[in-house]
Amino acid sequence: MIELRNVRWAYQGGDTAVLDGLDLRIRRGETVVVCGPSGSGKSSALRLMNGLIPHFHDGKLEGEVLVAGEPITDLAQVGRVTGTVLQHPRRQFFTDTIDTELAFALENFGTPPERIRERVREVVTEFRLGELDGRLRELSGGQQQRVACAAAVTHGPPALLLDEPTSNLSPQGIADLTAVLRHLRERGTTLVIAEHRLHYLRELADRIVVMQDGRVAKEWSRDEFPGLTEEMMREEGLRSLDAPERIHVAPAFGYGPSVQPAETRPEDTESTGESGGATAVAPAAGGEAAGGGVVLRGIRCAFRGRPVLDITEAHLPAGVITAVTGPNGAGKTTLARVLAGLQRHSGEVLLDGRTMSRSRRQRETAIVMQDVQRQLFTDSVTAELRLGAVPEQAGHAATVLADLDLDRFDERHPLSLSGGQQQRLVVATARLSGRRVVIFDEPSSGVDRRHLQSMTRTMRDVAEGGAVVLLISHDADLLALAADRELRLRPIR
Repeated sequence: MIELRNVRWAYQGGDTAVLDGLDLRIRRGETVVVCGPSGSGKSSALRLMNGLIPHFHDGKLEGEVLVAGEPITDLAQVGRVTGTVLQHPRRQFFTDTIDTELAFALENFGTPPERIRERVREVVTEFRLGELDGRLRELSGGQQQRVACAAAVTHGPPALLLDEPTSNLSPQGIADLTAVLRHLRERGTTLVIAEHRLHYLRELADRIVVMQDGRVAKEWSRDEFPGLTEEMMREEGLRSLDAPERIHVAPAFGYGPSVQPAETRPEDTESTGESGGATAVAPAAGGEAAGGGVVLRGIRCAFRGRPVLDITEAHLPAGVITAVTGPNGAGKTTLARVLAGLQRHSGEVLLDGRTMSRSRRQRETAIVMQDVQRQLFTDSVTAELRLGAVPEQAGHAATVLADLDLDRFDERHPLSLSGGQQQRLVVATARLSGRRVVIFDEPSSGVDRRHLQSMTRTMRDVAEGGAVVLLISHDADLLALAADRELRLRPIR
């Protein structure tokens, strides 16, 4: 179905080849997981398979790329036989509503209108999209990911390419995606999945391909999976094939319709909860009284009249890492926007007992967004750090870059880095910002096992410096390493 023969690719302006001697053959109907360290060339390999390289990315390509037996010279034909789900789904949306996004590819291929309507109805049912309300830009990151997956298969391509499809998904979202992938696999769809989180793919994958320095370094067949020990995965810098355990940390103090009470939190499944009846959780030791922090009172937000966040009161202590968890659509990113002064709301936000206006919060808060490309503004890694660093932190720049394994890229353009490297760069800028409130919104997207450790150390340094640190994440591996408290949110019904 897909063949890459001795492929070498270097982006325009790049110092070195991102892919260098890549040989990979994927059979029709096969499910192949492509993994490896950040920057090893996984996303670039997928861009070759769907024709984005070389048609949309400038650079020098050598070698041979065949998709469905044909070279990738005809981009329209490649689009007919492949569907793609990008790491950040907002980048691939062409419309503003779910139905029109699902219909977009079929309309471009000249499909009869009645067949388009029929197929859209089928996909909405298959992916349970009828329960989503609002425009695409109003959906949570995880909900947008579901729509992107659905849109990628609506035209029925024989091959589906997915780049970190679980990066913004809750455990339930991952379970739903796994069921869809299993269904597609049973239908004979060729699946190529670039991924760091491997546990959900253990029963799906026919092969695991490990990339290193732009080429295939190792392959494991399905028969070899049972023999892959934790030590072997650690040596390769890969995450575990075993499902991570749910974190068990002290609850943060909070109550209200959006807060999942600690005593009713599900252990293995996610509850959507009801809008009333929430009870307060006792403040954890070392909370607000011990070291100050943020207090939320009467925080309410609505989009087009629909409530999306309702917190009667919550305490976010300084000096510790508070994990904000919960299903997709529970209001986690909305809470981050409230704290950063980017979201209108009712109620008040206090820092160390003093009310903070939205403008003051904008000055006092640093945030690492889900899509960090929206936060890169300069022409080098070093310049990016200088842009946001306060004088008293600027001297730590070299140490922070080294700890996040970015020191060898100090003069590289930030947009030439891999997704995981860009993620770590924005984490580094937050570390040096000197802000009192620092929010990490799904910071482990594109981050391998080794760099989870360094990212955790960076967040810990920020907290130990006296900041209020919020970690919004579904990543159980990261939560197990970093979380000191947990504020679990639930959707308002």
